[in-house]
Amino acid sequence: MSSFNRREFLAAGAALGAAGAIDPSLVHAQGTGTLRVAMTAADVPLPNGQTDQGAEGMRFVGYTLFDSLVEWDLSSSSKPSGLVPGLASSWQVDSANPTRWIFRIREGVRFHDGSPFDASVAVWNLEKILKEDAPQFDRRQAAQGRSRIPTVRSYRAIDPMTLEVITSIPDALLPFGIAWIVMSSRARWEEAGRNWDAFVRNPSGTGPWRFARYQPRERLELTRNAEYWNKARVPKAERLVLIPMPEGNTRVAALRGGQVDWIEAPPPDTVDSLRKAGMQIVTNVYPHNWPWHFSRVEGSPWNDARVRRAANLAIDREGMKSLLGGLMVPAKGMVPPTSQWFGKPTFDVKFDRAAALKLMAEAGHSPARPLSVKAIISPSGSGQMQPLPMNELIQQNLAAIGIKVDFEVMEWNALLASWRAGAKDPSSRGAHSTNSSYFSQDPFTALIRHLDSNLVPPSGTNWGYYQDAELDKLFAAIRNTFDPRAQEAAVQRAHEKIVNDALFLFVAHDVNPRALSPRVKGFVQAQNWFQDLTPVVVG
Repeated sequence: MSSFNRREFLAAGAALGAAGAIDPSLVHAQGTGTLRVAMTAADVPLPNGQTDQGAEGMRFVGYTLFDSLVEWDLSSSSKPSGLVPGLASSWQVDSANPTRWIFRIREGVRFHDGSPFDASVAVWNLEKILKEDAPQFDRRQAAQGRSRIPTVRSYRAIDPMTLEVITSIPDALLPFGIAWIVMSSRARWEEAGRNWDAFVRNPSGTGPWRFARYQPRERLELTRNAEYWNKARVPKAERLVLIPMPEGNTRVAALRGGQVDWIEAPPPDTVDSLRKAGMQIVTNVYPHNWPWHFSRVEGSPWNDARVRRAANLAIDREGMKSLLGGLMVPAKGMVPPTSQWFGKPTFDVKFDRAAALKLMAEAGHSPARPLSVKAIISPSGSGQMQPLPMNELIQQNLAAIGIKVDFEVMEWNALLASWRAGAKDPSSRGAHSTNSSYFSQDPFTALIRHLDSNLVPPSGTNWGYYQDAELDKLFAAIRNTFDPRAQEAAVQRAHEKIVNDALFLFVAHDVNPRALSPRVKGFVQAQNWFQDLTPVVVG
């Protein structure tokens, strides 16, 4: 699109929303044991294990049907989440060799199909995303999981209950990456003719929910796993129905009409009326960042630090917060200023149009002589908040200082594919920026994966091909520091450089709003991108 046209954007959103519109005959009958969730995704996340549809796919499919060796503690709303044992009862780095990790496999865990989980199955699952000549290698799952554990070099089952993982460099952050890797049943894959497309028609994991029914673009139905290994997390509800519904007003109508019990990301202008209708509006701070990721390939306008800083000074974040009904925290970096990783950057990210205009003039641009940039955005998606009005405001703010923005609109999964492929790939269509919300609850996903020069595509998700030896050294210090306090200081130094050099357009942190029917009870909104649905009842 040559310029922003709100009607075209809304039409695009409506077209995607039509795919998620609810046919009452397709939704499981309302009952006290059924929780029906309307997701922002445009399609049902693949129930293959390492699912798609971003972190929303992991929230509703990855961590419901499946488990990982290391998991997040999602039991509290009052403190940040930490890592806890999952399919591994414990893990530790070898004191004599910081590249060697040992994971002790939990005894007695079985997949939904009855087959046992052990270290050999963990190896099989690592190979499905890392070993391209393995029979079970799945390019779709590799696209979702490989970039989370880029330092893993080898792995083996020492015995049935012991997994060894060797990293290419010392990597103190490995447990955070392992938490992303969920385990699919090898036995079920064999039964499915060694075919992942057949596997998704009857998938098997070890998670708290079992597969019942899957209709692409319509719904996924799961049932309670009464034999779940973690007895404290056996689901209270009998059934979970997941429905893709990317258009916000469609989700609201479905909640008001009693077709769903829970909606993700209600549009801000509907929140007051939903409250008055008796709906529960729940929010909480959580590790989320909504930026523009800059391309740093040759010829990108964002290669000029003055332009990057000017753009950051041009954004009226308080105006955006008002636009969103207060449902955001203005961003001053990749993590909020309250984060232990924020540090003390010298560049203050704030709204200062006069300072922005001065920087643009120094760079040779003005509203009369604008600089043109192209940005990829989506109409909806996991963690994307309200991307259409938010990007419209950004476009207006940047125009006021001499940056003319054209948008390339992509469906959420297509945007993710172009992000993984990188700014040089044809799928990014020559864009200078991409707007993808980022998970930021560990140092690797918050900072390193976006900017490490060793993680340019296809090795990782350094979409913009940023390369800087100083920042690489700071990242190496984080990975090599196993003492928590010293590691925190190392993360602060890296974050300070990222802010001072204005390596992203820092815009907003979400507060993760969702609207629930008054019939929904027991939900604890963790300070985490992921959430635990097992305590929830509908009555």
